[in-house]
Amino acid sequence: MTCSIIGIRTVVVVAVLCTAVPATAQKRTITETDILKFVWVADPQISPDGSQVAFVRVDANEKADSYDTSIWIAGTAGKEPARRLTGGTRDITPRWSPDGGRLAFVRTEEKDGKIQPAQIHVMSMAGGEARAVTDIPRGAGAPAWSPDGTVIAFSSSARADDLAVKSDKEKADEKNPAKAERKSDVRVITRAVYRANGVPGFGYVDPDRPAHLWTVDIGGPSTTAAALSKPKPVTTGEFGAGNHSWSPDGAQLYFVADRRSEPYYLPGDSDLYAVDRNGGEPRRVVSIDGGIGAYTVAPDGKRIAFFGTLNGTPERSYSQSDLWVVDTPGATPRNLTADYDFDADGGIGGDQRAPRGAHPSRPVWDRDSRSIFIRVGVQGNADLVRVDGSSGRVMPPPAKKNQDVMSFTADRDGDTFALVISTPTRVGDLFVADGDAEPRKLTTFNDDLFNQLTLTEPEEIWYSSFDGRKIQGWILKPPSFDAARKYPLVVQIHGGPHSAYGNTFTHEFLWMAAKGYVVLYTNPRGSSNYGQDFGNIIQFAYPGDDYKDIMAGVDEVVKKGYVDPNRMGVTGGSGGGLLTNWTVTQTNRFKAAVSQRDISDWSNFWYTADFTLFRQTWFRKPPFQDPADFARRSPITYVEKIQTPLMFILGDEDWRTPPAAGGEDLFRALKFLKRETVMVRFPNENHELSRSGKPWHRIERLQHIVGWFDRFLLGKHDTSSGNR
Repeated sequence: MTCSIIGIRTVVVVAVLCTAVPATAQKRTITETDILKFVWVADPQISPDGSQVAFVRVDANEKADSYDTSIWIAGTAGKEPARRLTGGTRDITPRWSPDGGRLAFVRTEEKDGKIQPAQIHVMSMAGGEARAVTDIPRGAGAPAWSPDGTVIAFSSSARADDLAVKSDKEKADEKNPAKAERKSDVRVITRAVYRANGVPGFGYVDPDRPAHLWTVDIGGPSTTAAALSKPKPVTTGEFGAGNHSWSPDGAQLYFVADRRSEPYYLPGDSDLYAVDRNGGEPRRVVSIDGGIGAYTVAPDGKRIAFFGTLNGTPERSYSQSDLWVVDTPGATPRNLTADYDFDADGGIGGDQRAPRGAHPSRPVWDRDSRSIFIRVGVQGNADLVRVDGSSGRVMPPPAKKNQDVMSFTADRDGDTFALVISTPTRVGDLFVADGDAEPRKLTTFNDDLFNQLTLTEPEEIWYSSFDGRKIQGWILKPPSFDAARKYPLVVQIHGGPHSAYGNTFTHEFLWMAAKGYVVLYTNPRGSSNYGQDFGNIIQFAYPGDDYKDIMAGVDEVVKKGYVDPNRMGVTGGSGGGLLTNWTVTQTNRFKAAVSQRDISDWSNFWYTADFTLFRQTWFRKPPFQDPADFARRSPITYVEKIQTPLMFILGDEDWRTPPAAGGEDLFRALKFLKRETVMVRFPNENHELSRSGKPWHRIERLQHIVGWFDRFLLGKHDTSSGNR
């Protein structure tokens, strides 16, 4: 069956719609290569009048081993199937003009075999070809229309001098390398944060080129390309500007920034600024003791709703996000959800969020500027709720639905919503909700494939940990499950550590179940979506009691009688990789383990990760002042206790958990001890390997993981994937 969600205006309600599978359909289990057949939906942008939704469709390109992105459109009435709108293969970020007559988007093109900087294009919805409205070095992104539809603000790391007209001599010298002025490629680094995961060129960031705001005057629908103006910078200088939008009167641009020179010495703090549309000195308009995220100006222009995360006193490892409202200009922000102990704008972790394309989830005002719709993360689900803009009263959906609202936008009146929704057995599809009508599913890209598949719904469990704390988890069983049999078990541990598993589609879990494994995944203490105290309780004690929570879950499943306690494996990525390493130093109950993108040596990590631990969030002191604490919590310290065969999955360009601070250390130590181990390296992959790595690398990753478990839990030997 295929299932969907949606909502009504007063409270967004999720309902299940099902379509029957044809009786003649040949059913089968899911495979690792089905990822090549998935179609992902991202960045749903509903038109101002609510009649259409432009969105990004993402397809795996098997031949090129990459992803293709294009802009598609669907009518919210659902009378016609969605259709392709743009012809490029790297088109993203659709944005409607205020009158709905034009669409801006970002296109990246290839010329002479080289990928060119992304540029903003505009197309008329009445027909005709899209035309570029920027041609700017280093590219342009994040287009935002002015209220009158004549100017587009965008983001770029270019500088004004990049647009200077070059002399004939400079052009000639560029064509003649022998005459061109030599430019040094030596990096002089003065800041503690100098790398970022996912940045090309070995992750090095350029502090001299932060992203700034620009505008380009594009005129009206009849303006010709020849009449386009030259882009103009709006912000400049040391501090970048992001998350921008126009004021309702079009006189200024809002943006979010942390305008401190070396912010890693201080608790996190970003503020909302405004700058004149023609440039000038930005002025701070909203500030809290913490960070500001997505925001939306009310239709009446008098208030701004935003997500904000307060710093704790003392500083915390985990701080829960809240919904705030501020009367403009200059009023004191009010925390509307201070008494609502779940994550405002909270989400769920999985491996099938669209690998390209955004997932917007800004607060949405209703037409009267009285209520605000937001996404919240609540115990395994991500739902839309309505919040009273004055009292802060949260009106949740009337019934719990097992789903993940990945992203959403609304029309200008806040009446009709476009949403991307995933469930445990469905990749995210596009839906629309308007008024009190029944929800409508607008895309069917994956229906043919999923109607062929036999997938099982996870079983939700709650259990008591060692100290009586309640922990939520899920058990995913093989499609042909027989309670009289004994199955091998694979325990999955999420990263973060402040993130959460839940009711979203996770290909890895489903494929393991299809291969005959019972899969257990839990949200131990430290996970998000369970309240401030639950999330922060692991501060200065990570890993530790969270491991005990996981093992209590293992015991709970073993008690059910259908798991073979002599055939259990454990795996996880990032923080889950750390906990996998920790687990096999604490127990020999697991017969195989796979540690992915992991941490084994906290001290090494402190010195090499792409972000600093200069503040008292995870550790009270740096490693050179308290080496014993770092050693006590590092799996490498206990390597001699490891008897479990251990595989490491590492990305060569992972700067979030650098391999040398994780799997490389343990691999070398285990080899010295002559223990069973293997290290699998993925070239040109970063920390996002499992979520947005090259399609074939994602497949090979799964093959290596399951091949390792097959070998030690099932006695199989698959030499094709190196699992010897």
